[in-house]
Formats: sequence, C-alpha cells, structure tokens
Amino acid sequence: METKLNLEDDTIEALQDLIEVNIDSAKGLREAAEAIDHEAMTTLFHRVAKTRDSNASELQRYVRVNEEKPSDEGSLVGAVHRKWLELRAAINSGKPKVVLIEAERGEDAIKDKYEKLLVDTAGSAMNDVLTRQYGEVKKHHDLVRVLRDAS
Repeated sequence: METKLNLEDDTIEALQDLIEVNIDSAKGLREAAEAIDHEAMTTLFHRVAKTRDSNASELQRYVRVNEEKPSDEGSLVGAVHRKWLELRAAINSGKPKVVLIEAERGEDAIKDKYEKLLVDTAGSAMNDVLTRQYGEVKKHHDLVRVLRDAS
C-alpha cells in the first residue's frame, strides 16, 4: 500500500514533473512581473511566484523522504516560453494585456498539468496535497484570466 513515506515510482515521477512546472511557473511569473508596467499586477505575480516556490519545495520534500533526488530546475519548454514572454513584452513596451496573455498561457499549462496528474494518480497517497495545490493554481489561473479579459 502506498503511503507518503513509501511512494510508488509513478507517483514520484509525477511529483518530479510538478516540481519542474512549479519552478517554471515561478520563474515565468517573476519575469512577467519585471516585464509589466503595472504595480498591482507586479505585486500579484511576485505573490503567486512565491506560492509556486512553496509548492515545489513541498513536493521536493516528499521526493527526498522517498530517498530520491528531487528535480531542482525547470524544463526546456518553460525556458523557451519565458524567452517568448520577454520578447513580446519588449516589443510591446510592457503593455499589461500582452504580458497577461502570455502569463495566462503559462497558467493554462500548470493548471492542465495538475488536472492530468490528479487523474493519473487518483488514489495516490499524495492526492490530498495535489488537490490542495491544484486549488491554489486554479484560483490564480482564473484571476489572471479575469485580469487579461479586463485589460
């Protein structure tokens, strides 16, 4: 029987994926905060980035407890997306709408990853943690979408 102290290999692999996507998200949100010319949104992006750092750290602890080395870097796809955000923001002089469009794209990616992994790891000992983190991700995703629509 799987417990948080004895996770199955598939669960650990899923956690590693979520660690990477949380790291990517935190980095992307910080870059969006620097690219946007809007104080309230800059503050929001930094706050959400801290939450994503916390999510990654929590998942890393569970991987370590299971005597595995946790991921500590984001993915190549995330790095490419951040460069694209940087380029679009530079071309458009940090206009909130453009930055929010790209931020929402990143939020879609992390939300979709959590949704897929919650289905794939249904019944896992980690589902309570993943469900709680997903709730935070979904809330932030929806907020970025509302801000994008309003801009």
